[in-house]
Amino acid sequence: MASIERTAYPYFHNQLTEQELENCYELSDPERRFVQLNANGASQRLTLMVMLKTRQHLGYFPMLKHVPEQILDHLIKQFGFSLPPPLLDEDKLKKTLHRYRKAIRTYLNSKLFYAQEGRKCVQTAVRRAAYTMSDPADLINVAIEILVKENFELPAFSALDRMAGHIRQKVHQELYNKITSKLSAQQRRSLNTLLEIRSGESQTDFNRLKQAPGTPTLKHMRCWAGRLAWLDSILDPKPFFEGIAHTKIRQFAAEAEALEVGDMRKIQQPGKQYTFLLCLLYHAQVRTRDNLIEMFLRRMQRLHATAEEQLHVLQEKHRVIEEEMITVLAEVLDQENGECSDKVLGQRVRQVLAAHGGVDTLKMQYEKVSAYHHNNYFPLLWPIHARNRATLFRLLDLLQIESATQDTTLLEALAFIRRHRHTRRDYLPHEIALDFATQRWQAFVQKKVRTNKEESLLNRRSLEICVFTYIAKALRSGDLYVVESEAYDDYRKQLLPWEQCQTRLANYCNALDIPNNGHPFVTQLREQLMEFAQKVDSSFPDNTELSIDDNGIPHLKKQGALRLPDGFAAFEETVRSRMPERHLLDILKNVQYWTGYSRHFGPPSGTDPKLAEAIKKYMFTVFGYGCNLGASQTERHAPTDINRHTLRRINAQHITTTKLEAALCDIIAEFVRFELPQFWGSGNVAIADGTHIALRENNLLGERHIRYGEYGGIAYHHISDMYIALFSHFIACGVWEAVYILDGLLKNTSALQPNTVHADTHGQSEPVFGLAKLLGIKLFPRMRTWNDVIFYRVDKQTTYKHIDALFTQVVDWSLIERHWQDMMQVVLSIQAGNVLPSMLLRKLGSHNRTNKLYRAFRELGRVERTLFLLRYISEPEFRFTIRSETTKIESHNSFLDWISFGGPMLKTGDPVEQEKQIKYTNLIANAVMLHNVIDLTEVLNTMTTEGYVVTSELLRRLSPCMTRHLRRFGQYTLDMEARPDPLVLNPLQFTNNENLK
Repeated sequence: MASIERTAYPYFHNQLTEQELENCYELSDPERRFVQLNANGASQRLTLMVMLKTRQHLGYFPMLKHVPEQILDHLIKQFGFSLPPPLLDEDKLKKTLHRYRKAIRTYLNSKLFYAQEGRKCVQTAVRRAAYTMSDPADLINVAIEILVKENFELPAFSALDRMAGHIRQKVHQELYNKITSKLSAQQRRSLNTLLEIRSGESQTDFNRLKQAPGTPTLKHMRCWAGRLAWLDSILDPKPFFEGIAHTKIRQFAAEAEALEVGDMRKIQQPGKQYTFLLCLLYHAQVRTRDNLIEMFLRRMQRLHATAEEQLHVLQEKHRVIEEEMITVLAEVLDQENGECSDKVLGQRVRQVLAAHGGVDTLKMQYEKVSAYHHNNYFPLLWPIHARNRATLFRLLDLLQIESATQDTTLLEALAFIRRHRHTRRDYLPHEIALDFATQRWQAFVQKKVRTNKEESLLNRRSLEICVFTYIAKALRSGDLYVVESEAYDDYRKQLLPWEQCQTRLANYCNALDIPNNGHPFVTQLREQLMEFAQKVDSSFPDNTELSIDDNGIPHLKKQGALRLPDGFAAFEETVRSRMPERHLLDILKNVQYWTGYSRHFGPPSGTDPKLAEAIKKYMFTVFGYGCNLGASQTERHAPTDINRHTLRRINAQHITTTKLEAALCDIIAEFVRFELPQFWGSGNVAIADGTHIALRENNLLGERHIRYGEYGGIAYHHISDMYIALFSHFIACGVWEAVYILDGLLKNTSALQPNTVHADTHGQSEPVFGLAKLLGIKLFPRMRTWNDVIFYRVDKQTTYKHIDALFTQVVDWSLIERHWQDMMQVVLSIQAGNVLPSMLLRKLGSHNRTNKLYRAFRELGRVERTLFLLRYISEPEFRFTIRSETTKIESHNSFLDWISFGGPMLKTGDPVEQEKQIKYTNLIANAVMLHNVIDLTEVLNTMTTEGYVVTSELLRRLSPCMTRHLRRFGQYTLDMEARPDPLVLNPLQFTNNENLK
């Protein structure tokens, strides 16, 4: 059974603001006339009025005694009763109330659910949804949605719950039977074996299926390659999923992964048990392929990084040799005095060369140094790669790699080096094309050999490294994909067909106020750039903060800090001193009472938890993981009924990233109902930034960060300009943060839906600007090196009187127009939820300059970034806004550090758990901010009553990230009356041991 709190079933649960009361319970003139015509007397009219408005708001008739006083008072005021009349007695006047309900149904033209039409409507909708959804709460929400749409009166919640549960059970049984009906006896035995402990093993294969990947060392790569071979050898689950929705496979796999092996053994339905095992096996196969590809990419990245590091070391060593050779050259030049003959000069030169070791020695030194000129580290790659090659070959043998383009030269090269992987020869015949490689790589791989005629050969070692390098680049860019992968599968499969895009195109373009065709779109964009550039040029003489030097580089005067309002320090101190002392656990409990955010937590099946005091245990789980204490440390400081095993089980089975995000949305919805956050921001702006999180060196995502110089990952946060956290990712250090900047806005489902995002230099790039434009997102970053960025002019003929030196290149408008349809297909697919911006942007990296989508989005982004930069240099208020907004996330990061008092390091190596822990911390942060807003509102109202002058300027400088009044560690007591036993100096008592001295 699902609880009503976890569904969208309407009920009275929150105090309403004045605006909400007006929206939901304001009487219109027709409604007033309806009440006057159908009821006589004050109590009758009030009762009818309450029944009408609550039926409109809730969709059903609640019991009159459950209607909150706040709603009654609001309705009484509207009708202007001299004295508040009582509501009619429901027990004594049943016929009157029945007549009122009948009149309201006629007035609203609503239909009764219990008619055959209503039941059939719900059954059809829920059955259709059950083939893609599993959670009973989701199915009940589908039923509510269709009933509201068809204007049916909502039945009792228990009726919907029973109906949804019955349909879900029948659909699931159909799916279990369909999936497992083709299993042979041998395949069933193979699946049964997964739940048994083999001889000599300490765990079941079922637990091995759920293992998380570790750091991409050679040893672990070999282990994980063996894991994929083992998984593939069990059986191929794909044929059993024919006609089954992918979302259903993922849901069954998630349920299986959350179960312990003992829980799986207890499942009585063989069909259900085998289905869960098949889905988990498929999920493990797909995830292991993704892990192996990630390891391969990391290994290739590390190969080049190590070679570059060695090059720098060699260059330092070679500096002495270079200086010696320059000395030799200087001595040779000194021998020419203009008087000696060529013969004498030659003899002197030979003497100089001999004095420095001779021609052969000097030539060898020259070749040694010149091999690494122009930062050429390629010759250093092979010794490093030689240790990896056997593992990398085995890894690629396990993956089915295909080309996403018509160009197959790279795959042909891969097949070529596979055929010659055991060859001992240094050179191979030039039988393949090297068009996929740059000229520099081709020169490194090819070797001209003179035999009877000049022949071109391929250096086997150099070719192998070259092919592996470009395989890694192509997998990142999407030019190559891996069959039966998830993160590295063919992204084109996820794009909407253009025919479906066309049905969405007009409405989407109207919403963004852009033309729905390539040519007018480019014309509009061209005019915008031309007009705005001309406007900035005209205003240049009046722009005293902007100057352009002789090299065409713009410079802006540094803006001063915003002056604090008079008396703010004293005001802030007064507010802080009045804030009531709170403990984090009490805050989590209070916010749970107000918002019910824990309603989203529960078993993977979607049913209500069977834990005793489940909400209390959920609070301790959120506290323990969100503060980075972990289950064991939380147990030590918690009541006896809270133990680490329960906490770990709740974290593994009852709480997922999706459920944490839903809980965050509940808190945000309550936060924005208060007036105070409106002084801090509009809610239309988000700020994104990443902060380094230390990790143990045993996981796939972790690596050493260049900026921070430490091992770990990046917690990438999106917060509102009201300070509240909206969304977060946990990403690897080597990933360009701009890749994820748009995800946070599109995956955010809270009450706050920003259309503007601020970031730092790492949160922008040309393709990101282009994609943001077509997604209707305004990207306004705080760019540290903004004056090094290229400005693009409309065309070569357009010049400007004052700012012409800024524009160094021209926009390729034909490229944008030619690929407008391709870009819109991608954007509409993102808007439909088929694909994430981060997946696309990973494939549009700067290493993939031949990709048509990359080039098109980059060109569009050049226009948008030029428009942004022109506004940045011409509008001081715009610059100030960007700077002031981006400082908010800096205080937010410090706030998160304060909450994570259990330690700065994430102890888990599982990428899923790493993401969850970031969201746990955000959940606590949002709960604290909501509670702070509630307490601040009380404090400020009290101060106003006492005569303090509270202005909007003072309120704007406050923040909900206040911690001085909060306690994290509990309250320790010290009993000085309790004394220990007297000190006794007892001697040691040894046993009779001759060896003891």
